[in-house]
Amino acid sequence: MKRIVISEFMDEAAVARLRAAFDVDYRPQLVDDGAALAAALGPADGWIVRNRTQVRGALLDGARRLRVVGRLGVGLDNIDLAACEARGIRVIPATGANAESVAEYVVAAAMLLLRGAFFATAEVAGGRWPRQALSEGRELGGKILGLVGFGAIGRLTARKAHALGMRVLGHDPQLADGDPAWAASHAEPRSLDALLAESDVVSLHVPLVASTRGLLDAARLGRMKRGAVLVNTARGGVVDEAALAALLHAGRLGGAALDVFEKEPLAAGSALAGAPRLLLTPHIAGVTVESNERVSALVAARVAEALGGG
Repeated sequence: MKRIVISEFMDEAAVARLRAAFDVDYRPQLVDDGAALAAALGPADGWIVRNRTQVRGALLDGARRLRVVGRLGVGLDNIDLAACEARGIRVIPATGANAESVAEYVVAAAMLLLRGAFFATAEVAGGRWPRQALSEGRELGGKILGLVGFGAIGRLTARKAHALGMRVLGHDPQLADGDPAWAASHAEPRSLDALLAESDVVSLHVPLVASTRGLLDAARLGRMKRGAVLVNTARGGVVDEAALAALLHAGRLGGAALDVFEKEPLAAGSALAGAPRLLLTPHIAGVTVESNERVSALVAARVAEALGGG
């Protein structure tokens, strides 16, 4: 019987479906035990991961029988794609399955940051009444959303934002200005610098590759409109975290919501610690009950098919 190792959490129903046809080693904490993971991978034909498991180096070298890697998500920067290709290992991401969750996160974060009133819980609970200080929040309607990257998630976010009365701009070097996807999603193409200068909300939707690492460095962050807010659900390496923190401390930006970081978990003493108007979440923008079910079902079905058991 072919063997599948699952080294991070997965929807139990999808795991059960795999167990009906394969020998499945499902240990969600396996990612944190390198020796145990290496031992488990020796006889594995399939390997299912999220973003924390590093499919590279000695672990990948030791998985001599491996034929397929299923990624419970869409980012592939934790997988050595060249090494997989060289060995004929198929890599299967869950393309599109978590788009709804990420798009909702972006819109919700934009609302929270623009309004600015939802950081007051401790003050109000403590008997203070900062009504005047919190009376200058901004509405979402009529604001400009700039999407850096215009793939499936960017397009869905654009449609949701348009429905709420936002004007949407987008930047994507892979998409021609005349591509019908822009009009279909109610968005207008822009150069990156123009988008940063015009947008009230900037949201990132690009993979972490050589051309996007440090894409929003200190200079580009400084080109954002004064008071604009940034939402990053893409990858932490796209943004200069220290430069972002400095602009928040200086009051140059209106806020930021970060779900991803250069190093995860975020280290204690990070430049982001103590920055004002900052929302931090632990890489969960694409993870909801519903999306976990969709992502897990999709990857389970495609891994099973690749191994001849679907």
